[in-house]
Amino acid sequence: MIYPLPAVLVSCGDASGLRNLLTVAWTGTVCTDPPMCYVSIRRERHSYDIIRRTGEFVINLTTEELARATDWCGVRSGRDCDKFAEMGLTPGRGAVVAAPTVEEAPISIECRVRQVLPLGSHDMFLAEVVNVQADERYLDAGGRLDFERARPLVYSHGEYFGLGGAIGRFGWSVRKKPQAPRGERVVEPARAAASEQGRDAAPQTSGARTARTARTAGPKPGRAAAPKRAGGRGAKSSKRR
Repeated sequence: MIYPLPAVLVSCGDASGLRNLLTVAWTGTVCTDPPMCYVSIRRERHSYDIIRRTGEFVINLTTEELARATDWCGVRSGRDCDKFAEMGLTPGRGAVVAAPTVEEAPISIECRVRQVLPLGSHDMFLAEVVNVQADERYLDAGGRLDFERARPLVYSHGEYFGLGGAIGRFGWSVRKKPQAPRGERVVEPARAAASEQGRDAAPQTSGARTARTARTAGPKPGRAAAPKRAGGRGAKSSKRR
């Protein structure tokens, strides 16, 4: 099989207040335009019927700090408990879908099911990404997820792992090496990126929550700031298709 994989928390529910969390590793991106992804779920799982009925779910990326909650939500059934409450996780409001988000997740990807493919042990829920919410604490100056700050969690052969430092940017292997003045040493991109590992400390999560930025897939119109919610949470900006 193909490893490692992201270990994500998939949240589902409806407007009545029904909610659940499911740990999934069989997930990934399948298309750029329109942006689409998938999750594969066993039919006997509690979340399967909820997602099949509502046609919506949210993929919440996880971090090393969420490792215990990620594992726990994968071995306990939502038929017997409220996983949000048991793990001390905060259900957020989706900008487009009725399914809740996980406020502690660095990225929450709102999805609408386009097709369900029965494959065998699992059914694949092929879905279109309709909105993305991002915690601004974990974004770099260019608006991309900063791995060293977020410390994302991955899964491989029954174990959870963190990620190491960056090795290089896309295309660095074929770029021409810069010419340094005589007597100076040129540092290759891979080595330079690796040397940056560990310089930035992970942000503190105690205290008030940092604002989360909501983005939808597709063309990038101007950003519109959403009003602040009760409870002191930061504002969200949203881009919709």
